[in-house]
Amino acid sequence: MPSPSDPAPCCAAAREPHLVAVPSLTAPPPAASAPGGAMVTLPGGAFLMGTDAGDGYPADGEGPVREVRLEPFRIDVTTVTNAAFAEFTEATGWITLAERFGTSFVFAGLLPGDHPPTRGVAAAPWWREVYGADWRHPEGPASGIDERMDHPVVHVTWRDARAYARWAGKRLPTEEEWEYAARGGLVQSRYPWGDEREPGGEHRMNVWQGSFPAKNTAADGFVGTAPADAYPPNGYGLHNMTGNVWEWCANWFDQRDPARAGAKAMRGGSYLCHDSYCFRYRVDARSSNTPDSSAGNIGFRCVADE
Repeated sequence: MPSPSDPAPCCAAAREPHLVAVPSLTAPPPAASAPGGAMVTLPGGAFLMGTDAGDGYPADGEGPVREVRLEPFRIDVTTVTNAAFAEFTEATGWITLAERFGTSFVFAGLLPGDHPPTRGVAAAPWWREVYGADWRHPEGPASGIDERMDHPVVHVTWRDARAYARWAGKRLPTEEEWEYAARGGLVQSRYPWGDEREPGGEHRMNVWQGSFPAKNTAADGFVGTAPADAYPPNGYGLHNMTGNVWEWCANWFDQRDPARAGAKAMRGGSYLCHDSYCFRYRVDARSSNTPDSSAGNIGFRCVADE
């Protein structure tokens, strides 16, 4: 486990602001009907948010435990898939920021052995800036998504996710809504199914297995992303609320931390999270990234008012 005071970097690389100016974006027209797969209605009410356990990253603002009240809302059963995002881009002509920038960040372990050298991230050298990496080409120009249409869309920025949500007649969840949904009706449990990570030896989420970043045993069945509904749902019928891909939230991250000023909150962890450096595949864990950052482990799901 990481030290409670360990300021371990997020599992997703942040785009450096000086790389290129953010292009001007125009909101896409709304869809004729709400796309993107099934949603469920959650009743809202009071729940206990956060944790006082202290074995994660208190500096991230994981605690204190506090009571939060929510109105009923609807939430996507899964993260937005490649198939759903393709429907959006075909209908609107939307071009993601990774496509406009011409680069995005890819985990080095997913690149072929003969991939040319690329610029890394100083604080997290396993992240490589790859030219031509985008949602259609998750590991660069030679890769594709034809066999991954049911996987979460990745290499989408917060701005891209917001555009999709607006088109679909939805919105991004608040952190409060996300955590309430992720808990699946359980009270102060660590994971969407309880407190044991692998109950009875059964893997319930897609996270790093082995020694990070050198060896992933793929004991949970996957090295990169998994299908958006790969594991059994939680008590609210929601799949993969932890692991697989980080999920953008509507909130700005805690402005008390100057290093994260101007960053948006992300929840849930990803297939790269390992307890040796990123013990954030918990329902009470938080992280952040700038709104124009993209990487191969960042996706999203949407909510809508009831």
